[in-house]
Parts: sequence; structure tokens; C-alpha cells
Amino acid sequence: MTQIADRLSAVKPSASMAVSQAARALAATGVDVIDLGLGEPDFAAPDHITEAAFKAAKAERMLYTAPLGIEECRAAIQAKFARENGLDYALDEIAVANGAKQIIFNALMATVNEGDEVVLPAPYFVSYPEMAKLFGGVPVMPACPAETGFRLTPEVLEGALTDKSRWLFLNMPGNPSGAVYTREQLRALGDVLAKYPDVLILSDEIYEHILFDGREFIAFAQACPELRDRTLTVNGVSKAYAMTGWRVGYGAGPKALIKAMGTVQSQSCTSVSAVAQHATIAALNGPQDMVAAFREKFERRRDLVVKGIAGIEGLTLDPPEGAFYAYIGCDALIGKKTPDGDTLEGDVDVAQYLLNEGHVAAVPGTAYGLSPFFRISTATSEDTLTEAVSRIGRAVAALTD
Repeated sequence: MTQIADRLSAVKPSASMAVSQAARALAATGVDVIDLGLGEPDFAAPDHITEAAFKAAKAERMLYTAPLGIEECRAAIQAKFARENGLDYALDEIAVANGAKQIIFNALMATVNEGDEVVLPAPYFVSYPEMAKLFGGVPVMPACPAETGFRLTPEVLEGALTDKSRWLFLNMPGNPSGAVYTREQLRALGDVLAKYPDVLILSDEIYEHILFDGREFIAFAQACPELRDRTLTVNGVSKAYAMTGWRVGYGAGPKALIKAMGTVQSQSCTSVSAVAQHATIAALNGPQDMVAAFREKFERRRDLVVKGIAGIEGLTLDPPEGAFYAYIGCDALIGKKTPDGDTLEGDVDVAQYLLNEGHVAAVPGTAYGLSPFFRISTATSEDTLTEAVSRIGRAVAALTD
């Protein structure tokens, strides 16, 4: 019998991936399913990016690269941080990995000891607590309800920090909530963190360019420069450039941390695909007009979903401030009965009902640490979203008290 490591006993598979797998299984039976479980832009990457990768692959042998990334790629990231965020990093303060998730994974492996606490404001990205648990970390998940815009407040942060706290994770715009922080809100959090010098800050800014209603993005390290040497800024090309499958994320932070992350990477995957790194150089250094065009389309889709959900009695949705998700409140549905006579006991039941009855795949809020909600991705066409909202409405209308 194969013996599985004890550390995996408390770790759950990705909830969003599980929902998509369930949707595919139902679709395989002939049911027309709309899968809104995964957050993946439906656009193709801009042509100049794929052309650059093709030319690089034709021009030279694609060999192993340095674990932290080829110098030209890290230089492109360095220039991006200076140009867009007003942040100056040396090349040895920058790491390239196989997606933003691996940046986070490497950082936790390099720093977390058994019993260290990782503060994850809820709702959080589904992988955060599971990665922390892999390394013996203890997830601390303070609730940040809709009434506060799903944002962490200084008071809640103060209550969550202890002498065992090792990391605070911020995600802005947030997945699943779309929450965005102002400079003043980040400064207020920084004032609390200043009192806890052993706490590192991981600012996941992968949705940086997907902001709505004219909002300005402020990086945490930009708002709190005095905490720069304790901050790991995480980003990547997946969302802004529609390059999810290229698997390139990057991080910038203190030299000692980046060096340790490089050691982890050198003994795991060695390095990121050289071809994908050349594509990243083209994405960051090339024309940025498609980034703005993608953002405009995402905002139209956001507006469509907000309007549609507002017309469904029993569901709530404040307009997301960024990213491409809708975190929909379903408290009024709890306790209702399905046409089959089953009672919806929580948002897991709601999501399962929407899949079975409405044939729309959504992720329950339980996976993000804050219930009762469900998340749908709005990174698909307006026609698909219109049909999905219509199906959700019909399924909700079929419930009884």
C-alpha cells in the first residue's frame, strides 16, 4: 500500500478546479453546462507575445535558465515595477516562477516553520490556506464581511496578529471579492504592521490591471515604503495578458528571501520555461494597449452580471471593484427547498443545486472562508454570462420555502 505523507492529510484539492471537474463530468453525460468555476480570460494572448516566443525558440536553443529567471526577463520585471508602481528593485531581488502560485509556494517553503501563523483575511484565494498547511503553518482567517467591502481593517488585523504570526497575505484586487484598497487604507494597515517587526507581508497583485470605475491601483510596497524590506510583491502575466497557460509569475522582495526562494526552485523545477520567459519579456516591454482593451471588456461583463443578479430575488452582489469574479450573497436561499424536496443547508448545497438544476458551475463561498456566498467567474463572453444569469434566476425561482 502506498503511504501518503501525513502533511497532506489536512490539505484539500483546489475547490475551483474540483468544481470545473464536476462540470466537465456532467457535460460528458450530454448536459449543456456553463462552467464559471475557473478564473481564466477567454481572450488570446496578444500576437506580439506569441510571435516573440516563436522567434526566440527558432533563433536559439532553449536551455535551462538560472533558477530565478534569465536576466533579460528579470530586467523587464524590474522596469515594470519602476514604470507602473514606482518601486525600485535590484535584479537579485526579483524571482521568476511557474505562475504566481509557485512564487507563493516557494516563499512559504523558504520561511514557514511548524506552528507559524499565516494571516489570511477571508474571503481569500482558495490555495492560500492549503499551501500554508503543507509546511506546518497555521492559517488564521479573520472575517472581512461585505459590510466592510471585504477589506481587512486595522482593528481586525490587530486582533489577528500574535507573537506566532509569520505572514500577512493581502490580495488586491481580491479573488473572489474584487475588493481594492486605497493608499490610505493600506497605510492604516501598515501602521499596525509596524508594531510587529517579525511579520512578513505577501501582497498578491496578480489582478493589478483589472480595475473598474476609474480606480487607481496602489501597490502595498508603494503605499508603505518603510515596510518594503518585509514585503514580497507577487504578480504575473496570466491575468492581464491572457497568458494563464504560459505559467509565468514573478515576485520582488528582500534579497535574502529571494535567494532562499531560488534555492527552493533550484531543487524543484530548476527554472521556468525559457520560451515562456521570452514571451514575458515581450508582454512587459511591448505595447500595452491590449491590457486596457481587456480591462474595458471585463468591466462591461461586470456591469452585465451586477445588473442581472440585482433582478434575482434572494441574491445580493455589490459591484466588484476589480478582478473578474462575482462573489454573490445567497443567505436568503439557505433553508429553502429544491424541487426534489432537498433543503439547502449552506452555500455548498447552493452551488451543487445551481449545477444540478441550473447547469451553471459556481464555487461555494466555504472554499474562500466566508459564507454564505458563491463565486462565478466573469471572464467569459457577454452572451455566455447572460445565459448563465438567466439560468441562475430560473433555478432560484424554482426554490420554495
